[in-house]
Amino acid sequence: MIVVTGATGLLGGAVVERLLGKAPATEIGVSVRDPAKATALADRGVRVRRGDYDDAASLAHAFEGAEQLLLVSAAATGEPALRRHRTAIDAARAAGVRRVVYTSHMGANPASPFAPMPDHAATEALLEASGLAFTALRNGFYTSSGGMLLGQALETGELAAPADGPVSWTAHDDLAEAAAIVLTDEGRFEGPTPPLTGSAALDLAALAAEVLGRPIRRTVLTDAQYREALPEHVAEMLLGLFAASRAGEFAAVDPTLGELLGRPPLTVRDVLAKD
Repeated sequence: MIVVTGATGLLGGAVVERLLGKAPATEIGVSVRDPAKATALADRGVRVRRGDYDDAASLAHAFEGAEQLLLVSAAATGEPALRRHRTAIDAARAAGVRRVVYTSHMGANPASPFAPMPDHAATEALLEASGLAFTALRNGFYTSSGGMLLGQALETGELAAPADGPVSWTAHDDLAEAAAIVLTDEGRFEGPTPPLTGSAALDLAALAAEVLGRPIRRTVLTDAQYREALPEHVAEMLLGLFAASRAGEFAAVDPTLGELLGRPPLTVRDVLAKD
């Protein structure tokens, strides 16, 4: 059985949908904090059990009988994220899970200024030390995150943000399909994958221009100016992201995703057209 965590989330839910096209529903299970939100999956024959990264006993039940586990990264940073990942990895090992597939990131790096990236690197190290077979999906940056970073720029025609660098924007749908392929076609990857990215890296101004179909005015803010416009914890997180992008941490463009999919990855324009 393949068990997917976070299956009511955007990525986890999309992975389950792809798996249902590749394997019988009876061979798929989901671990979710609120099973009531997964009744539609249960109605289709998927095993639905409560599993919470903060509750090891619930994970023992949710992971029971799993041969493979898709560990979707926790919506947290720092010690809370690592504690939850460690609990899930320990529960997987205790349940007899043979292989863990983890949703890591192309920028996984213990020295990155962007807070989630050291967490991904540390989780990969936990998996390495666990003795379990594992694959870390080095996912590209979600295209949907670009919209958040653009803010009001698409309406005003002016982008005011700290200096940034190119990012390989990648579609949720493509990453979900890749995860399903890796789960159902074992042996493709052991350990971290190459970067699973779209086919082009764009900075924010180029991303906005792609959306609008015309150039956009770009104003570069200082860190202090940026902090004034946002809550402190949000500003610190995003300033780390801008610093990492300036350092080129998200600029890699790699053919692996397209090779896995057997087609070119979706472009920014493709994703916007679907929305």
